[in-house]
Amino acid sequence: MAGGPRQCGEALLGAGLAAFLCALRVQAVCEGATVTQELLKEGFHRDLLLKVDLGVVEEHAGGCRVVARTHLPPGIYVDPYELASLQQQNLTKAVLIPDVVDVEAPEYLATGLLVLLYLESDPWCSHCFRAALPVHGRYHRPAEDSEEALVILKSPEVLVCCCDNRLPAECWKPAEVEAACSGKNAGPCQWYSIIHKSAHEESILQVPVGLTQHSSMVCAVTLLATVLCSSLILAAVCKYGQFSEVTCSE
Repeated sequence: MAGGPRQCGEALLGAGLAAFLCALRVQAVCEGATVTQELLKEGFHRDLLLKVDLGVVEEHAGGCRVVARTHLPPGIYVDPYELASLQQQNLTKAVLIPDVVDVEAPEYLATGLLVLLYLESDPWCSHCFRAALPVHGRYHRPAEDSEEALVILKSPEVLVCCCDNRLPAECWKPAEVEAACSGKNAGPCQWYSIIHKSAHEESILQVPVGLTQHSSMVCAVTLLATVLCSSLILAAVCKYGQFSEVTCSE
């Protein structure tokens, strides 16, 4: 009777210690996976560079495919025609959801975009993967006190498909992704979301915008340029054009 509470306490202590050691093991195993996201170039047209380092699971990385699932906000988009051209040249591979993108829509009329970007293995690192994707900033509404609009790009989710191998179970969980896995196994393959740490939680795209106080000047200059160009075109047509019935008087 007296030993009952003591044994129960020892059992609880042992279970807590086991759980703590298990958590430490999971953290030690999964901490090696890191994601680096960079926006290259300046202005509206940029390159999104993604690097994934699977770290301590390098012995399991053979035969795996890695995909970065990233959500693009309305202020940034991928040109599907440019992407199709790059994929024909085997320069990149990505899936756009939805696959129809209005490249002319401004930021306030556009919707977000989901991108599944396939990463290629790095020849200089056996457990590293990388890929680059051209992205473009959309036009924003004029601002009152700033000449730049900020577009926040969150860190992507890393998905791993290993049809020919397995990753440590502590580091991944099944993910609902309808994407092909181009491994050696041609059949269906389960994608997993891998636990990782990001070098930066988010990237910031600075898009140039106009100022509201310049609206009147812009409208006046645009109207003047339109009238001037129309007059020059009309004068050239009347001077050099050939007419059968209608003639232009000087």
